[in-house]
Amino acid sequence: MFEIIKAIVLGIVQGATEFLPVSSSGHLVIVPWLLGWQPGDLLFDTILHWGTLVSIALVFWADFVRIIRATLTSLARRSLADPNARLGWWIVLATIPAAASGLLLKDSIEELFHSPVTAGTFLFVTAALLLGSEWLARRGSSHTTLNRLSLADAILIGLAQAVALAPGISRSGSTIAAGLARGLRRDEAARFSFLLGTPAFLGAGLLQLADVLGTDPSALTVQAPALLAGFVASAIAGLVAIRFLLAYLRRRTLYPFAFYCIALGIVVLLVNGLQLRY
Repeated sequence: MFEIIKAIVLGIVQGATEFLPVSSSGHLVIVPWLLGWQPGDLLFDTILHWGTLVSIALVFWADFVRIIRATLTSLARRSLADPNARLGWWIVLATIPAAASGLLLKDSIEELFHSPVTAGTFLFVTAALLLGSEWLARRGSSHTTLNRLSLADAILIGLAQAVALAPGISRSGSTIAAGLARGLRRDEAARFSFLLGTPAFLGAGLLQLADVLGTDPSALTVQAPALLAGFVASAIAGLVAIRFLLAYLRRRTLYPFAFYCIALGIVVLLVNGLQLRY
C-alpha cells in the first residue's frame, strides 16, 4: 500500500511540475529526498512522463490533428503557406537539439539526478530564466502569436529545451522564457512549450523503456500496481496544470514561479547544510 501512495504522490508532483515552470525533474529528485524515500527507478520515471504525455494529448488533440494533417500535406504541395504546417515543421526541428544532447550526454545527465543539491542549485537557474524573460518582455513586445513564429524562434526555443535536460532547470520554464524573449505572448509561449514537449516525452520514454525491459523484462508486471497509480495521478495532475497555466498566463506573470524556485532552492541548500553538520 505504501508503494501505491508513494506512486500517487510522485505522480501528482510530476504531472503538476512538468507544466508549471518549476522543474519536474528537480522535484522528482528533491521531494523523495526531503521525505526520506528511495527515488523512483528509470521505469517509474518513464511511466510518470507518459502520464503527462496523455494529458497533453487530451488537451491538444485537435491541434495535433490539424498540425499533422497540414504537415503531411505540405510535403505533397512543397509549401509552408499553412501556419499549421510551419508549426509542425518547427516542432520537428526544435526537438533536434534536446534529442541530440540527450543521446550524446546521456551518462553525464543521469549522474546529475543523483544529487538533490545539484537539482536545488539549478532551480536558481530556472528562476533567473523566468525573471530575465519577464524583464525582456516588459522592454519589448510580447504580442506575437504562433502563426508568426519563425524558424529562428523555434530553434532558440529548442535550444532552451536542451538546456533543461539537467534536473532543476524547468523544461516548460526555459522554453516559455525563450518564447517570451522572442516576443511571443505568455499563453502562446506556453502552448508551443507543451506541443514541443510531446515528441521529447514520447522519444525519451521509448528509449528508456527499451533500456529497462532489455535488462529486466519482468519489471512492468512486478511494478504494475504502482506504475498504474503513478501514471493515472500524473495524467490527471498534468491535465489540471496545463489548463491552469494557460488561463493564468493570459493575464499574469511568471514572477511567482521564479520566487518559488528561489525559495525551494534555498530550502534544499539549508537542509543539506544541516545534514552535513549533524
